[in-house]
Amino acid sequence: MVTTRAERRLAAIMAADVVGYSRLMETDEAATLDALKTLRAAVIDPLLSEHKGRIVKLMGDGALVEFQSVVDAVTCAVAIQSKVAAHEVDAHAERRLVFRIGINLGDVVVESDDLFGDGVNVAARLEQLCPPGGVLISGTAYDHMKGKLSLPIDFAGEQKVKNIAEPVRTYSVRMAGVKRGWILRTRRIRHLLMMATAAFVLLALAVAGAWWLRPVDSAVAKASIAVLPFTNIGGEESTGRLADGITEDIITDLARFPEFEVVARHSVETYKGKALDIREAGRALNVGYVLEGSIQRQEGRVRITAQLLDAASGTHLWSEQWDRQAEDVFAVQTEIAELVTNRLGGGTGLVVGAERSLARRKRPENLTAYELYLLGGEKIEQLTSESVGESVRLLTRAVELDPGLARAWVELYHAHSLSSSFGIEDVETAKKAGMDAASRAVALDPGDAEAHSVLGSALAERGEFALAKASFDTSLRLAPNAFEILMFYAGWAASLGEPERGAEMGDRAIRLNPNYPVWAAGILSWTYFAAGRNADALQMLDRLRPENYGESRWVVRAGALASLGRTAEAKMAMRQALERFPGLTIEGFVYRDNGSGDLRLHLIETMRLAGFPSCAQSPADLSDGSGRLPECMVDRKEQN
Repeated sequence: MVTTRAERRLAAIMAADVVGYSRLMETDEAATLDALKTLRAAVIDPLLSEHKGRIVKLMGDGALVEFQSVVDAVTCAVAIQSKVAAHEVDAHAERRLVFRIGINLGDVVVESDDLFGDGVNVAARLEQLCPPGGVLISGTAYDHMKGKLSLPIDFAGEQKVKNIAEPVRTYSVRMAGVKRGWILRTRRIRHLLMMATAAFVLLALAVAGAWWLRPVDSAVAKASIAVLPFTNIGGEESTGRLADGITEDIITDLARFPEFEVVARHSVETYKGKALDIREAGRALNVGYVLEGSIQRQEGRVRITAQLLDAASGTHLWSEQWDRQAEDVFAVQTEIAELVTNRLGGGTGLVVGAERSLARRKRPENLTAYELYLLGGEKIEQLTSESVGESVRLLTRAVELDPGLARAWVELYHAHSLSSSFGIEDVETAKKAGMDAASRAVALDPGDAEAHSVLGSALAERGEFALAKASFDTSLRLAPNAFEILMFYAGWAASLGEPERGAEMGDRAIRLNPNYPVWAAGILSWTYFAAGRNADALQMLDRLRPENYGESRWVVRAGALASLGRTAEAKMAMRQALERFPGLTIEGFVYRDNGSGDLRLHLIETMRLAGFPSCAQSPADLSDGSGRLPECMVDRKEQN
């Protein structure tokens, strides 16, 4: 009996599909097929031909393509994403074609013109994990192309994929980023946008068509931090593994925060087990801050310490100590890494706080875009009408100086969003400005979880809750343990029909960052109120002063007090609300894109209990046009 040996070869495989294909086909099948046909002829097929890609199969919403070179595969994928975005820029937001692309280099089985095997399967799985408009590359592909292409590529972690035994290392092309250097967040480089931004993702985003890089003055460089290997006190091998794991987890998690740059692990390994002068280490690593720590195991318990130091002066900025049972070292490792990361990282973290202090000491005319971004974020956190207005000014100036600073666009969204609550901008102006800022942020850095989060908020403000949820889910997938991401999702969860989940997210966010800022208390008051946790909502509001209250905070205060039977206090809060917002009515507030039917019913019930007037003063106050309260329809008929 003769056995036929299967033909095998090493191949670079690209898997691509259209985001939301089923929805597009359901809406207009003929138009979708025509648009795909046009896009293939105008953009995709010429690029595949140019880069010697062979289409293995077409699957309606996507394609499988073979390349002889992984460099050709990645170059072609990046070109496709950029040119598709430019081609679709004038299409209606709901009809834009957006792709996900996964690339793997692996062994494939050849049967006639078709390909099978793990080499193909991994590419397909990466395509499914890839964010819309992005390119996700396997570790094997990255290893073979490393050093051959000058692309901004971020390590995206190890992913467990279906039907593949071992986790797959993944790398994400930052479609509108900067060249990657020896640290995880490149320093002394900023972006200059060259081509018109185009929409990507089914979320009305823009993706830059082409970029170039140029060095800037070191004063513009972001805050930078080195996480030194945690010291193993006692020298036990198992404790040493825990120390290494915590160090690596903190480095990996901090690298997700675009506010600052993190030195890669291989650059700090040389300091393992050595006594050192922090100032010398800071100069050698060229960083502003150093995090160091130690681990000691004794009698079934683990003691872990961490401290943050100013590398220039050696000044101690923060320290913390944890004592935990050592039964599950991996759970301990994860918990401590999350706590440290959330204390240091994000817009309210210790590193950014220290940088803000430095920026405040400079003359206003000498501030860089990055420093203006820091100060603008600080003004937002003060949560008053005056500070929010100032934040809009500072952040607008920041993006004028550096249009490529994605984090400034993120904060500018927050500033515009709050400005309507404080009566600085009218609602529609604030919504439009916020959407523009959020879209720009995601376009500039598709790997920034908070950029996707603010886009979700902007979409939710427009009543596009399905799209908002998709964007929030993306942000949570990119940074599942980040305080800010949990907070923003929690703030909109009730509008998405998930009030209990929102309250759970709020509880988790507080556990991760017990020193949460004032703005978070404002969000949590709404989150807990929507979930029926009125006492918790009032406790959050007690952390705010009346000048921190926007319109919704007054609604929550009055409604929560009324629900708890504290009628006199509820009436007083209602009167205070009307003094500040004379046009506030139940109808006008509830039908202003305030989410699901259950949330609206909850608001109507509690606002009635508190005594708010029912009917909007004019039809213009009903911004989403979804309906009227029954008593207001009667009043209108009687007037006519």
